[in-house]
Amino acid sequence: MIQDYAKKSVNDEATAYVKGNVKAKNQMAELEEHLNLPTSYERLKALKELMSLYKSGEIELPPQGNNVNNHIHTTYSFSPYSPTMAAYLAWKNGLATAGIMDHDSVGGLKEFIEAGQIIGIKVTVGFEFRCSFEDTKFAGKRINNPDQKSIAYLAMHGIPHHKIDEAESFLRPYREKRNARNRLMVDKLNRYIRKSELALDFNKDVMTLSQYQDGGTITERHILYALAGKILDKVAKGPTVPTFLYDNFGIKVTGSNLSKLNNPDTLWYQYYLLGELKANFVEKFYIDATDELPSYKDFITLGKSLGAIPAYPYLGDVQDSVTGDKKSQKFEDDYLDEWVAFIKDAGFKAITYMPTRNTKEQVRRMVMLCNKYQLFQICGEDINSPFQPFICQALEEEEFRHLITAAWALIGHENSLDGMFKEGTPLANKSLEERIDYFANIGMNLSRN
Repeated sequence: MIQDYAKKSVNDEATAYVKGNVKAKNQMAELEEHLNLPTSYERLKALKELMSLYKSGEIELPPQGNNVNNHIHTTYSFSPYSPTMAAYLAWKNGLATAGIMDHDSVGGLKEFIEAGQIIGIKVTVGFEFRCSFEDTKFAGKRINNPDQKSIAYLAMHGIPHHKIDEAESFLRPYREKRNARNRLMVDKLNRYIRKSELALDFNKDVMTLSQYQDGGTITERHILYALAGKILDKVAKGPTVPTFLYDNFGIKVTGSNLSKLNNPDTLWYQYYLLGELKANFVEKFYIDATDELPSYKDFITLGKSLGAIPAYPYLGDVQDSVTGDKKSQKFEDDYLDEWVAFIKDAGFKAITYMPTRNTKEQVRRMVMLCNKYQLFQICGEDINSPFQPFICQALEEEEFRHLITAAWALIGHENSLDGMFKEGTPLANKSLEERIDYFANIGMNLSRN
């Protein structure tokens, strides 16, 4: 299972908070592994037992800070972490709030909320989704999707908890359509590889890596992770892997990934191999999405129906990929001013961006445009690999502190009858800054209860 690769990272940190109690240390390590058990019932049960060790004083509480993260992927899209594990690690790493954000899925939201309640960390919930901009003047442009022009990843933030089932009703048919394309892509990949020992069986090799049967989605990462597993079944970890990639597929591994793959003892080895495959291999088997892509207008309409916050995730031109799975590529920077004006007019209420993934110049330009068009700013440092830190160090800098307030405003928004952007309320005529402060106060007061 994908999530097995999270064990080492969890257990290495486990001993830090145990007061010389060997029994408690062993209990902690075992229970932390159980946070990734197959069912949400088992995971939440293990979390309750684990938290009782903290409450009894057998394990020291981890230090808590003010940092936030609103874009954590779980096993309901692609991640080594179940919703329970994700919430726990967010808290254990010192986050004050945490947000779940899976592709095409709200299957993990209720578990994430309950895990947050057990731990005592406030959470925010949403999902990531792709929509078409084919009927706009941006048709034919690469927006924020590396694999296909005219479409963009979008984020639905701050879903009121009683609206989760409504969101699921919208997403379910699109997951089914995406899965039909996934099967075709696996067939295309097998034809390209032309090696029977590496051929993938969609049901056996790919679907089993996912939570599809429980409302999760299957992505290109699942397909490539399965292929990485097949390669490692055939080739021993170490220098033979980069050689195999070059000899068979013309992939020349360079930079830090080369040193990682040359070392057979590299932790999370299969994830680094996945990153190399994703950066160089997707175009070999990718089939353009069509039926699974509604118009961005449908996304905006859904946001109003849910009382949620439709947001655009800014990517920006990529030079050196922080996550190691993106090649150098141009995205929306060349037409960013025009694009932000368009999404404001289209009805988007927010922009999410990643302070550690962009240059300072890129982020400052985005902040300026958000202020110009009065768009809510959300920190969206997406986590989907075990080597990614939960803490965004950039939020310690004064110029990004407003993103912490924004996270509390999201929590206040989700827990209020009148959302931040609901029409016809006493707040509707207030400035964006006033609304953010209002809902942030609600969120922070909730955390004190």
